[in-house]
Amino acid sequence: MRLRLDTLFGRLFGVLLVAIVLAHLLAFFWFHHYGPPPPPPPPPGFTEQADGQRAPFDPRFEGRPPRPWFGGPLVPLTFQLVSLIIAAWYGAKLLSRPIQRLSDAAERLSENLDSPPLDESGPREARQAAHTFNLMQQRIREQVQQRSRMLGAVSHDLRTPLSRLKLRLEQIEDGKLQGQMRQDLDDMITMLDATLTYLHEQRTSEARQWMDVQALVESMSENAQDQGADVQASGHCAPLQVQPMALRSCLNNLMDNALRYAGEALITLEDSREQLLIRVIDHGPGIAADKREAVFEPFFRLEGSRNRNSGGVGLGMTIAREAAERLGGNLSLEDTPGGGLTALIRLPRA
Repeated sequence: MRLRLDTLFGRLFGVLLVAIVLAHLLAFFWFHHYGPPPPPPPPPGFTEQADGQRAPFDPRFEGRPPRPWFGGPLVPLTFQLVSLIIAAWYGAKLLSRPIQRLSDAAERLSENLDSPPLDESGPREARQAAHTFNLMQQRIREQVQQRSRMLGAVSHDLRTPLSRLKLRLEQIEDGKLQGQMRQDLDDMITMLDATLTYLHEQRTSEARQWMDVQALVESMSENAQDQGADVQASGHCAPLQVQPMALRSCLNNLMDNALRYAGEALITLEDSREQLLIRVIDHGPGIAADKREAVFEPFFRLEGSRNRNSGGVGLGMTIAREAAERLGGNLSLEDTPGGGLTALIRLPRA
């Protein structure tokens, strides 16, 4: 087996080998400087020489300094222990560093497909893993872009025949049939517009910046009131680091959803050191508990009052949740006391 020093195995083996060699060299010089260790006690039945004299002194150790008070193998063993502990610590760090880098890169990729690629440096195994990770990121980005281009092109190209169909509807004399067909065409165009908006939201990547969320909520409420909608805002909060377009998109979709099904909306802010809670409250028909997760699926529509005839195509809640997740938070649905639906956005401050 050929040992390569640019591999993780080679570096770890080299560190341990150096630590062991240094420990043994210190032991060799220690005993060479202070002489050999004390002789072991005589075995049972051993007797001294007939004249009562001990064995002659070894002249090789004459003139050497006496052993210090801590003599014996204490110093070499201590050095061995310290050197092996340092080698183990460095080896563990050497092993964990590439894994930590991959973990950080995967977390960045989950938040933003356009995050910078992983630095391809370090041991051979780490470079290979980083190269494979960067290749995977590039392929995912290309697949997402290809899917977005394909769906966007299909949605865009369908506008032309739909527009021609709307013109030809004028030639139909049956007013009832004409109205039904016009409604179907309007629904299709609305779905295409919503699809293009959804794809744009997915492609959008913006940097985080400090924003006065309270001012944003109050501004959205005033704009809605100017257009005749019943939207109120309450609560206070400190500025928060967010993606402005994502937050505005999330609140817009939740507010439109509340106005569509309840005719009114209340946006409240509840701030704390750990997180900011934004609630969009309505007193409409609400959503059954077993259907609240399903409404976040693309193009999912509930029966009854929450259907296509009320203006929704089933993408607003999907866009809102994905926007909240891009902000590092989450979106959930709860019952409103007294009846209705409350959309709760949790945005962490850390």
